[in-house]
Amino acid sequence: MEQGITYGSQVTSAQLCQTLEHTFMRNLQLQSEGKQGTPVCIWGTHGIGKTMIIQEFARSHHWQFAYCAPAQFEEMGDFHGLPHLVDPTHEKHGAQYTSFAPPEWVPKQEGPGILLLDDINRADDRILRGLMQLLQNSEMVSWALPRKWQIVATANPECGDYSVTPMDNAMLTRMLHLTLRFDVHSWANWALSSGVDPRGVEFVLTYPEMMTSGKRTTPRTLVQFFEQIQTIDPLKEHMELVRILAESALDEHITGCFLSFIQDDLEHLLMPEEILESPSFNDCEQRLNHLVQKKDGPLRLDRLGTVCSRLAMYLKQKDLRLNTLHASNLVQFFLMPFLPNDLRMSMYQELLQSDRDELKEILRDKKIAKVMLSALK
Repeated sequence: MEQGITYGSQVTSAQLCQTLEHTFMRNLQLQSEGKQGTPVCIWGTHGIGKTMIIQEFARSHHWQFAYCAPAQFEEMGDFHGLPHLVDPTHEKHGAQYTSFAPPEWVPKQEGPGILLLDDINRADDRILRGLMQLLQNSEMVSWALPRKWQIVATANPECGDYSVTPMDNAMLTRMLHLTLRFDVHSWANWALSSGVDPRGVEFVLTYPEMMTSGKRTTPRTLVQFFEQIQTIDPLKEHMELVRILAESALDEHITGCFLSFIQDDLEHLLMPEEILESPSFNDCEQRLNHLVQKKDGPLRLDRLGTVCSRLAMYLKQKDLRLNTLHASNLVQFFLMPFLPNDLRMSMYQELLQSDRDELKEILRDKKIAKVMLSALK
């Protein structure tokens, strides 16, 4: 897919949320001082999660949320609302005037709240020009946003792959700009916490390039596909149905890759819970060894990498309570002789950056320290 023109720094979803938190709070402070906050525009390819992130931010902060898709409007009258005649005296001739009934989606209660102008640059040029006052002053000629409301827009890249209307500098300079890029670990953390089929998460972790390598395959379409296959178990016994469902949502080459993923039994990789809660880690080690080492074949680094990524994400969950069994099994996991040093070091550094003190305490184990020092030689 053509990269296209976007604006602002490229950020992960975690960086985006952190920046939005600061910007929104600063905008509220500016509003309390009688000033205007600055709207934010989030650029990114289709299906990457721009709209969902804004909705989730509003939900998690218990803010109000209003949605508007400017591309649906044919003329500015659709934004202003229907005109109607107001007669304030019912007696004096000529005292009547025309007012507007704002559209139903226009916020009416005081915030905090977010007004989302979704896919703003898919609107006609006349609509974009008409929105400049709203972006500048948080109001139209016919209505104004209530106090403590903020404006966020989303936009697709300006390129041949998207039917969009370029925004001129006068409009661009009315907003702060960020470009959302896909980050597999941020997505996997979200997916696991949202109940996405773990087999699908393992597929993405094994082949992260698949998330953005096709025109139809996006994080959104993959989740749609994973939702459809969640009740199919085992997948290997329903290959024809899985293929049809995959082709209904994904690019052909990614469908083929997923079917190979099933045929290769990669969906049967050990779950983090199995590793940490096994009463006998030797059993886990033997299963992992069988999965990643075949006679006269290369070490399956893709399988090991997926297991390490899943385990690291699971350990960083804030609500996970680690016990002595978890600690013992984690230490033994690090000591597995067939675990390559680069994977061992990468996982160690990722866990060390966690804000969980109990996890850092486990990593201070002398056996882990010894093997990590050996890896550096």
